[in-house]
Amino acid sequence: MKQAVDATLRGFRTFVSDIADGFFEIAHNGLALIGVAIVCCAIALVARPDLRQAGEDQLASWLQSRKPAPVATDLEPSAIERTTAADPLELPRQQAAVAYWLSKKYRVAVEPLSVLVSEAFDIGRQTKIDPTLILSIMAVESSFNPFAQSHVGAQGLMQVMTRVHGDKYESAGGTLTAFDPVTNMRVGVKVLQECIARAGSLEGGLRYYVGAANLADDGGYAAKVLAENARLRQVAGGHLPSDPPPPPRAIPVKAPAKPDAGTQRVAMLSSLLSFR
Repeated sequence: MKQAVDATLRGFRTFVSDIADGFFEIAHNGLALIGVAIVCCAIALVARPDLRQAGEDQLASWLQSRKPAPVATDLEPSAIERTTAADPLELPRQQAAVAYWLSKKYRVAVEPLSVLVSEAFDIGRQTKIDPTLILSIMAVESSFNPFAQSHVGAQGLMQVMTRVHGDKYESAGGTLTAFDPVTNMRVGVKVLQECIARAGSLEGGLRYYVGAANLADDGGYAAKVLAENARLRQVAGGHLPSDPPPPPRAIPVKAPAKPDAGTQRVAMLSSLLSFR
């Protein structure tokens, strides 16, 4: 009996040992095959750069598809490139004075105004147009609202008629750039140049610009622009603009109340008694 048990145990141990040996052999051979496959792939990728590039593209595409969707509140780090704003302290003193004055008068942030003032001075040097005149037109036309639109279709800072001057926006990308402040300013100055050349004078050019060239009255538009231009020239020259003082308020004077008949009789008797 004991011999039978011993034989069974030896057979079981032999069975387990054979299984283990077979497993290790298979694993060894499998790892060897994997190693051979890796070496072959490496050789193929070295020999065929196009295959390597295709594999990298597919891997990048797969990784991109596995990337979680960005949260809606995430901001782009490149947003500063699209921002129309600048530090007014970096402007020349003359331009900074104009930017601060306009900011206070029209209740607009000085940082975006700094970009507009700097651009106006650059355009003025190139076109020989007074930069304060450009800023004055923007002040009167839109109060520095880059998204302003009139009932007749004038758009942007300088209220350019987009449907009339759409061709001037083509080089910038199309008529939607009418709402880009700098682009609208550049197109507006082109229109202003054409109007002045056509009229032969600044005041006449302003009448053309506002569309009142053939009207008896421009509604005071040219006078408003020129008055604002005069104020901005004073600011740029280092002086506060001298607006005319408001007319004095008339103070109403009330007439004294008339005494009634009884009061008059009492006053008369008092005077007679005092006379006696």
